[in-house]
Amino acid sequence: MPGLVEHIDAIARREQRAVLYLEFHPRPRAEWRHYRFEDDATRAAILAWLDAHGVPWTRCGPFADPRVMAPYLGQVYLHIPYDESLAGYRVLRDYLEHPDGSMRHAGVRFYAMPLEHAMNNAEHDEPGFWERWAEGF
Repeated sequence: MPGLVEHIDAIARREQRAVLYLEFHPRPRAEWRHYRFEDDATRAAILAWLDAHGVPWTRCGPFADPRVMAPYLGQVYLHIPYDESLAGYRVLRDYLEHPDGSMRHAGVRFYAMPLEHAMNNAEHDEPGFWERWAEGF
């Protein structure tokens, strides 16, 4: 997996809008520490569907929390605006969710990160923030 993985909140701040992303979680929760996203058939099927339907995606990390150094667990940023008026958004939503908002695929979570929430970490964008954090970790 070449390249850096950007936190979803940093993506929202860069895009200056709410952003969509997926997280993948094994069931039951006790298996999370042994989870390998590379072996997750559901994740692979969803990514194949995204590719087949022209939905661009990029690896991303979770909401940044300087108290934790979390590994990459297969999260993806979806390059579609969170906008009910867009047909592309509605097709994506309907693939991922039932009409009542519950998820169609076990172990998959579909999120919208509001820009307002992402702005809680705006100080992370200051030059040298992560370098200073790494020195004190």
